[in-house]
Formats: sequence, C-alpha cells, structure tokens
Amino acid sequence: MAKVDYYQILGVTKSASAKDLKSAFRKLAMQCHPDKNPDDADSERKFKEINEAYEMLKDPQKRAAYDQYGHAAFEQGGPGGFGGGGGGAGAGGFSDIFEDIFGDMMGGGRSRRSSTARERGADLRYNMEVTLEEAYAGKTAQVRVPSSVQCDQCSGSGAKPGTNADTCSMCHGAGRVRASQGFFSVERTCPTCHGRGETISDPCTKCSGQGRVTEERSLSVNIPAGIEDGTRIRLAGEGEAGMRGSPSGDLYIFLSVRPHEFFQRDGADLYCNVPISMTTAALGGQFEVVTLDGAKTRVKVPEGTQAGKQFRLKSKGMPVLRSPQTGDLYIQISIETPQHLTKKQRELLEEFESLSSKENNPESSGFFSRMRHFFDTLSD
Repeated sequence: MAKVDYYQILGVTKSASAKDLKSAFRKLAMQCHPDKNPDDADSERKFKEINEAYEMLKDPQKRAAYDQYGHAAFEQGGPGGFGGGGGGAGAGGFSDIFEDIFGDMMGGGRSRRSSTARERGADLRYNMEVTLEEAYAGKTAQVRVPSSVQCDQCSGSGAKPGTNADTCSMCHGAGRVRASQGFFSVERTCPTCHGRGETISDPCTKCSGQGRVTEERSLSVNIPAGIEDGTRIRLAGEGEAGMRGSPSGDLYIFLSVRPHEFFQRDGADLYCNVPISMTTAALGGQFEVVTLDGAKTRVKVPEGTQAGKQFRLKSKGMPVLRSPQTGDLYIQISIETPQHLTKKQRELLEEFESLSSKENNPESSGFFSRMRHFFDTLSD
C-alpha cells in the first residue's frame, strides 16, 4: 500500500515553514491522541502517521531528501542515505511527541544528553573556628581535608596506563538506551555503562577503575577581615574529584567566631563592659582600654558618672567585610561597690552619708519621693 504524502498528512503545503509544521503537528496530535480516542484503531493509525510525518519534515536534511526523492529517500539503501529513518513513533519516541507538544510550555523542551555522562564530584564542608582578633585582622589558614582526588596513575580515566576505555556495546556511546512497546518509546540510562557511554575492560590498579583515590590535602584559605559568625567561603573545584575525569565538586568553609573574654560583637560594633570604682565615678578620672588592633586608648571619666554610662570610641570596632567602613567601640561603665571595709573606711562613709543631701543623690531621692506620692494618691 502506497504511503500518504507527509505534507498531506499534516495538512500543509511544501512551502510551509518549520513553525507552520510544528503548529499543524500539535493540533493534529492532540486531536488524534489515543488517550482522547480510546479503543479507536483509526485514530491510533492517524496518530502514528502524524508523528512519522513530523519526525521526517522537522529535520531540514530529511525534509530536503524527502522533497527530492519522496518516501524512497528513507527506504533501506535509498538515494537519500537515511536507511531505516522512517520508523514513525519507534524512531522519534513517545517522549519526543510530548517534547514537541509541550516543549515550549515546559521551558523549551528537554536537552539532549551528551555522549558521556559527567559525574561531578560531591561538595565538601569544613567547619573552622577563628578568634575575634583573627576575624578583625583577617588571616591565611592552612586546612587539611581528606577527600577524593584524581588518580595520578591513570590521569583520572580509570583505565590502566597504556589502554583506553571501550565504547559501550549496549548504548554505542550514547549513555542511554531506548525501549519501544507499540508506539511508545521510553529512554533510560544505559545499565551497562551507567550513562558514561564507555566501559573499562582493563582498569587502573591504583584506583580500581574509579579514576580517583582518597587522600588528605593541605589547602591555603584566605580569611578576609571583617568576617562574621556563619560566613561561608567557597573554594571552587576543591571538593571531591569527579568520576573518571569528570569535574570536581566545591569545598565550602563555614566560619564561626569564638566568644571573646572582654568584647561582645553586634554587627560591626563592639561593646566592652568596664568596672570602675565608686570614687572614680564620683570624683572623675581616667583609664586605658586596649583595642583589637593592639593600640591603647585613654577614656576620660567625668565627675558624677552613673552606672550604665556609655562612651563611644569612633572607628575602633570591627571592619565591615569588603568595605572601607569600620564600626565603633562602646565602653559601658559599671560601678563597683566597695567590699570588706576597714573600720576607718566605714567611719568615713558614714560621715559622708551624714553630710549628703538630695543634691548629691538626685535620682534616688527623687525616685522615692515620686513613689510615696504615687501611693498617697492611690489611697486618696
């Protein structure tokens, strides 16, 4: 029985563009799809013809051969040289049908796999603790990481030196195989080569054909000034080596900053609690603090300083990561109450108390006066 003209099947002319072909194919394929026409042999036959026609005409080379030679171009030994190309759904596959129908809606269709599957190495994580001083100044640290590295004996190929990998006999190097059942065609990873497209008959004795071995490596890590707790540093290509020469994964350094004995951090600002004596707070004075850069800064305490008073030392805090800005250092005062008084000290304090007035302690005197007034008002 003579085959129907492919252009006639799709309902287009020979001058139809690729866009017109795809549009006609989608429309007809949806109309004749077996799911929409169950138990309809005629629709199933038309669906196969539509798919076969589009498979041939969507390829520019096949279309040119068909325009010149007709169906003879695809017969075994035909002048077009496309032997066995007119296999209908068996050639294009059911997955190709859905790619053409829904490809644009799903982001342009699925991408074809390369002839050899690339098994990228796994990413690695390394936790590192640094001091606040190191976070302030930055440093270069040496880390030792146990990981898989490329085998130096076979250069990552997995094959014994002097030999090469063989093209997989099942998938012929494609890495995938296709199984057909009726007009359905399912593509899956080749079970023989596991998607690599090649097999190794004579594996490397050092890596047993894996192309990588486990070793401990020493790496230099640059920690920039101003890093914060939880900062992540990525070292591209320093993770696990890929299988048989495939790309390596990445190494991620996760940094944590050790709590400091004197300074607390809030972003780029630092806070330091400094206790001073009662007499220094009352009479005034000064003291020195050492900042993270090792410099000494003098802080002047004015007469009558109260507990909780803050002094700001501008640009004495932490540097901001990858920025010329620097935070501030805040000195917070706490006043230490005298303990273990001698008899003389007690007598002097008692004398001071007897000579004190509300003006000497305005906050405490005012507080208790306001409290008494508040409760007196409630009782009224």
